[in-house]
Amino acid sequence: MATPNYGYEKRQKELAKKKKKEDKLKAKAERKAGLGDAGQGSAEEPAEVQMDGAPPAPRIGE
Repeated sequence: MATPNYGYEKRQKELAKKKKKEDKLKAKAERKAGLGDAGQGSAEEPAEVQMDGAPPAPRIGE
């Protein structure tokens, strides 16, 4: 019977871990790049920003 090659198994595990980490970083970078485009559109029309510096009026029911 053949003996287990623990060094090979360890190397394969490390490679899988490295690939997963790279994929995660790539996905994170894509999300960040995507938010830059979408975030600009939503930032143009904020709901409760007043230009005169006065605090927003209180909401009814709060």
